[in-house]
Amino acid sequence: MAIPMPTRQLFIDGEWREPILKKRIPIVNPATEEVIGDIPAATTEDVEVAVNAARRAFSRNKGKDWAKAPGALRAKHLRAIAAKVTERKSDLAKLEALDCGKPLDEAVWDMEDVAGCFEFYADLAEGLDAKQKAPVSLPMENFKSYVLKQPIGVVGLITPWNYPLLMAVWKVAPSLAAGCTAILKPSELASVTCLELADICREVGLPPGVLNVLTGYGAEAGGPLASHPGVDKIAFTGSFATGSKVMTAAAQLVKPVSMELGGKSPLIVFDDVDLDKAAEWALFGCFWTNGQICSATSRLLVHENIAPQFIEKLVKWSKNIKISDPMEEGCRLGPVVSQGQYEKILKFISTAKSEGATILHGGSRPEHQEKGFFIEPTIITDVTTSMQIWREEVFGPVLCVKTFGSEDEAIELANDSHYGLGAAVISNDTERCDRVSQAFEAGIVWINCSQPCFTQAPWGGVKRSGFGRELGEWGLDNYLSVKQVTLYTSNEPWGWYKSPSA
Repeated sequence: MAIPMPTRQLFIDGEWREPILKKRIPIVNPATEEVIGDIPAATTEDVEVAVNAARRAFSRNKGKDWAKAPGALRAKHLRAIAAKVTERKSDLAKLEALDCGKPLDEAVWDMEDVAGCFEFYADLAEGLDAKQKAPVSLPMENFKSYVLKQPIGVVGLITPWNYPLLMAVWKVAPSLAAGCTAILKPSELASVTCLELADICREVGLPPGVLNVLTGYGAEAGGPLASHPGVDKIAFTGSFATGSKVMTAAAQLVKPVSMELGGKSPLIVFDDVDLDKAAEWALFGCFWTNGQICSATSRLLVHENIAPQFIEKLVKWSKNIKISDPMEEGCRLGPVVSQGQYEKILKFISTAKSEGATILHGGSRPEHQEKGFFIEPTIITDVTTSMQIWREEVFGPVLCVKTFGSEDEAIELANDSHYGLGAAVISNDTERCDRVSQAFEAGIVWINCSQPCFTQAPWGGVKRSGFGRELGEWGLDNYLSVKQVTLYTSNEPWGWYKSPSA
């Protein structure tokens, strides 16, 4: 079932290049704790080479080769990449599962979404030319104005490990569709499929330097990328703490950034629901991707009328989740990504217990898994709003449960957070769902479900969950600069100053 881990170098200017300092990072299989390969570790020196390559690609032939080329040309490349991803889907999914612990079925789904994302932005790239010179209505007849949308330039894309290829492509596909050239810096914890994307780009003949892939540590590669004067914009997905550092680095040059940061999303379950349907969505919303989702609805608010029965359902459903090696058929919960993440999650759980919360189910390593960074799906009750487990992002399979008595109380509890990425409500009352959706302080709202994500719809948060939107047309706008062009159309002089010849 498993496939050998490819040995790759950095991908710069259309070629594989050994890191200048020749450093590499081991790849640890989170299911077995074994080293199964390594990836190159870029440093400041490699960032310099990659930025120069991206700048050359952006301006080559006065931009006509890429940045100012017809959208149809860029679309052709994006569709070729999509076709290769589809062709290699099975191998890419296996590499993803080995690298980050994601259940294989989820990884296959991710690869399908990767191909779909490239196809979607290929369509938008084709449509971009027709939208140029969109007229602006003016109050004066002797002026005309229109808008140009042009690529913002060279962009640095810093991406996380929970959806290693998919979240990279959420940035790569629209940035290339817009005409930008890019340097992708994936997380050092899961970079394998991003290097395979580089191989696909090489195979389909993407012009050299249009996409460069630098694997490496954040401080050694991500930091220099964020602060580099030759990078025109940074798009970042990751933690609030790292996002703050990226913003600080970019601010020195007043460089634009877009940020998708952490979350501590609420799910409100009212007392008029089918308990089994609601219980499955509640668990899916928190335990999907091994609980490592920035938008995880990990704060569950249940109406007091149904709380005892509903919590009992949650435990029964949780006991039925198959925890196994991600490559095993039917796996629905694999290991978390690393030893560090494993220890961090267990510390969250132990702190919750010491603060007086009840670990109702899970909370430790499954008995049948002697190795690997496995944590049982965990349900915690008797939480207060001041507890760390209720307020801070765990990024693991940990669900906190609290009860409420009224709609107003539920909304107040839901919005009592520094974060505002996702939020969900489950109820058969459509008017109530509409009221709650409007009241949520979040960038994404789900009704009678949790976590569905579509390339066509905007994705992003408010408050400490970041700013800017990815996906849909909004994702393309992230990488476009809007230019106003206004022309004076009259044959008459402007006439503001008295003519010297009069």
